[in-house]
Amino acid sequence: MFEIGKYTTLTILRDTDPGLYLGANAEAEDVILLPHKYKPETFEIGDEIKVFIYLDYDERPIATTLEPFVDLNGFGYLRCADVTKHGAFMDWGLEKHLFVSFKEQARPMKVDNWYIVHLYLDEQTTRLAGSSKTNQFLQNENLTVELYDEVSILVTHLTDKGANVIINGVHKGLIYLEDIFEDIRTGDRLKAFVKKIREDNKIDVVLQKQGYRSIEPNANYILEELNASGGFLPIHDKSSPEVIKETLGLSKKSFKKAIGSLYKDKQIVIKEDGIELC
Repeated sequence: MFEIGKYTTLTILRDTDPGLYLGANAEAEDVILLPHKYKPETFEIGDEIKVFIYLDYDERPIATTLEPFVDLNGFGYLRCADVTKHGAFMDWGLEKHLFVSFKEQARPMKVDNWYIVHLYLDEQTTRLAGSSKTNQFLQNENLTVELYDEVSILVTHLTDKGANVIINGVHKGLIYLEDIFEDIRTGDRLKAFVKKIREDNKIDVVLQKQGYRSIEPNANYILEELNASGGFLPIHDKSSPEVIKETLGLSKKSFKKAIGSLYKDKQIVIKEDGIELC
């Protein structure tokens, strides 16, 4: 049996007019079709090929070499391609659009608008489906992250407090507004770091390492910017937080820690009008 909604590596068993028939190995009885239009330019019988398995328009399992924007149990930022009396259909990178029923829409979807969508396998119909009611697929009861961990995040929406994010495809988290020093948008996939885990298991994340962990990478970053600017930058420890953020994308606190480290190591000179390489 082939797992719907997932990538798998299969063996090319035979070449036919409709396409290539693939199986788990050369002796496999269960086979699946890779349509002719997805055939690689060069191949030999017995070669292995990585494919994605989904259902075609006749609800039959089929293989493709196209790469969907989201796979099973994952989250993606998808464009609504069509809305009918049955529900919405999302462009997820494959020929057949992903269906999102009205009951699985957090708010009514509109054509050409973009939404964070979770891909799941409907147990009743055994079909792949989408949902923009993402909170039901996330949990913070049993955390799989710890303080200072590096994590992968997906920005889901921006609020007055900051940016709500999905952490490692499992947990809900937040980047507070005062910790955002760069332009981020809904749908961005970024590297982040766990800043705080609260008593109720709410997770705060930041885009830069915290405390002593952030000094070295920020210092290296400033050195790179100094070299790119001919050895001088017109900012220093007395510059305003706004100027520092606009120039380097750092908070004033992180900036001061980094240049303090560079000054101590005698790599820069702090002048009245800026910082300069030694």
